[in-house]
Amino acid sequence: MTSSTWRALGNTYVVVEPDAPLDPPTARVLAEGCDGVLEILAVGPGRIEIAIWNTDGSRAELSGNGTRIAAAWLAARSRDDRIDVVVGDRTVTTTISADGEIEQDLGQVVVGEPESVAGILFVPVSVGNPHAVVVAEPERILELGPTLETHPRFPDRTNVQVARVDGPGEVTARVWERGVGETASSGTSAVAIAAAVRGDGDVVVHFPGGDLRVRLEGGRALLYGTAEQIS
Repeated sequence: MTSSTWRALGNTYVVVEPDAPLDPPTARVLAEGCDGVLEILAVGPGRIEIAIWNTDGSRAELSGNGTRIAAAWLAARSRDDRIDVVVGDRTVTTTISADGEIEQDLGQVVVGEPESVAGILFVPVSVGNPHAVVVAEPERILELGPTLETHPRFPDRTNVQVARVDGPGEVTARVWERGVGETASSGTSAVAIAAAVRGDGDVVVHFPGGDLRVRLEGGRALLYGTAEQIS
């Protein structure tokens, strides 16, 4: 098994090329000290297929930062500037600029009607994975995140974002990731937040790990950020 460690705005993932398919116990060990594991399943010209593992050994349907790391990993080896990252039945098309910024087409975003559970008002959003966006002071993430993640309303658990709207295109937020806990940033969370509070247009989401830019066009999300190898 070969591996390397990558970072995307505070999110750290171990990228592994295993000799045999990973299982939950192995994934948990590999993920120690990180936010998850990206298991490479297949590589081809301009294409990489991955599985995303959370730190508790569960699988994630999608990760914006994780798919961006996968694209950067392949680009470092192939010099391709357009890469399709396949996760399950979803394909994220990425375009890498000369300065290293990566544009990701995350596809359609579905925003539900506001709901309230356990006295918490939130907006349910699907970005290929589930999210519950709460508009409140981000410092409440340690209170609201665990409560919503495991609430019966979400039988498969959910990612949680607590966001403060700073202006028409600017939001400050913290994230509680399903199966991980609080993380420094999250790509799909940035998209979910932007969709819940803005609709269409450009939004900059400030996370503790750094800023992510989202562009929403007719319910479709483009995400902009960077990724780098750290070991």
